[in-house]
Amino acid sequence: MTSPSSQAASIPAHVPADLVESFPLVMGQYSAENPFARIVPEACKGPDVAYALDIVPGGGSAWILRRKEDLHALYFDTEHFSSKGYSSFAKFIGETWNQVPTELDPPEHTLFRVALNPLFSPPKMMKMEDDIRHRARHLINQFKDRGSCELMGDFAFPFPVAIVLDLMNLPQERMDEFRLWEHMMLHTGEFSVLQEGARLVTTYLRGVIAERKKNPGEDLISYAINAKVDGRSMTDDELIGYAFNLYIGGLDTVSANIGNQLRYLAEHPEQQQYLRDNPAAIKGAVEEFMRVFAAVTTFRTCIKETTIRGVTIKPGDKVATCTTLAGRDGEAYDNPHEVIFDRNAPHVSFAVGPHFCLGVHLARRELRIALEELLAALPAFSIEPGAQIESQLGGIIQPKILPLRWNV
Repeated sequence: MTSPSSQAASIPAHVPADLVESFPLVMGQYSAENPFARIVPEACKGPDVAYALDIVPGGGSAWILRRKEDLHALYFDTEHFSSKGYSSFAKFIGETWNQVPTELDPPEHTLFRVALNPLFSPPKMMKMEDDIRHRARHLINQFKDRGSCELMGDFAFPFPVAIVLDLMNLPQERMDEFRLWEHMMLHTGEFSVLQEGARLVTTYLRGVIAERKKNPGEDLISYAINAKVDGRSMTDDELIGYAFNLYIGGLDTVSANIGNQLRYLAEHPEQQQYLRDNPAAIKGAVEEFMRVFAAVTTFRTCIKETTIRGVTIKPGDKVATCTTLAGRDGEAYDNPHEVIFDRNAPHVSFAVGPHFCLGVHLARRELRIALEELLAALPAFSIEPGAQIESQLGGIIQPKILPLRWNV
């Protein structure tokens, strides 16, 4: 964290003082309360466009948008905003690659999406249904007769992470180590720790890429090595950016959503019972959960001066794509803080436009199957009495642990 004096000194002259605020959803911060119960609703209050202090990983401030309409427009606006290097992971370790395709702009981004979209197409993901369900059942069978579990460690983390490790053909036995590196990058406020995490991941993935060039397989990394982008092979920097993006995207986001969704159901037994009685409603419930518990924030950089709701955004300014705020926008949704399973309202939690989530069809399938299998296998569950549940804020919001119990 920076000091108040250094924060003030870093505020650009064109930023109106009345739009500057301290924002609670900051990477490296933790809360002993459920952030979606009070902190997130409070964060939704304030100017439609505000300048939030010290929310950029590695240090720095950024504009935040509280209206879904504005975030939706930002995702499409590649004339004024760039995705290049928004995470700064490469920069933090003295390198220059971008995550592929998330840190690329059109038309370059389009060329890579054309090459990579087949990997995560709906038909391809449909073929994984049985394997995903088998993975979920295998994990649940290990704790369902105990009468309790720590959901994050027993299921929410290993379930989607194991699937991604399989797709990348990375060793399952190193899952805990891989998750530690991811945690160093995404859930710490200490720059030196973030930097070391990025260095460890990059070094490891470079070794994997070198090995796959010699001994290619059927995995996602081998696919990229052999793929053609606009008639050419990917460069070494593009390959590391692609592998890094798979690693970051696969080791945290689905886990966070499973944790947030199961915490809600554990705290709302009537809603839990409704989904048990109406399993066909689970697919719609996943979308409503994605809206109301939107957990991810990334960034864009302004490259051409523009205005949003009359507020001037200048080149070099960062803008946070805080889906958490957009999902709770009272102008876009009636009773935005309530979970209504049949709301059937569009959301931007997977982004929209050119950067619509590459792995969305896998993520939705994992989330649906997780709910289906947990509700089918476990009787009514609740949070362990007296449990102290700390949640991570900013970047990706999620409970660190989630102790559940049920009668056996």
